[in-house]
Amino acid sequence: MTAPLGDTPQSLTGLHVVDAEGARVGIVQQVYRDDATNDPEWITVRTGLFGMKETFVPLAGARRTGDDLQVPYSKATIKEAPRIDADGHLDPSEEDRLYRHYGLKPPGPEGRS
Repeated sequence: MTAPLGDTPQSLTGLHVVDAEGARVGIVQQVYRDDATNDPEWITVRTGLFGMKETFVPLAGARRTGDDLQVPYSKATIKEAPRIDADGHLDPSEEDRLYRHYGLKPPGPEGRS
């Protein structure tokens, strides 16, 4: 997977994330790359009251429009994502929980289980 519209991962930081219907969700804080491919795969979005939580959102299907990054998920789906510390690395079990939450199959020929 590549960053939306060929953007560098760093250029995504600070964009406003909007959901599938265009509702504002939060601001991109970090971009996480796939360990095997080094491609941008996840972003964290600052959400919650006063923006105190960071929530992981997949970049798959995202598109950039100006200062917005539209993701193909609802605001509710994003806010209900499993809480995982944005500490610089996702371990495989955390990533699998996120893939399941968003209804996605992990990358790779057979996915992970």
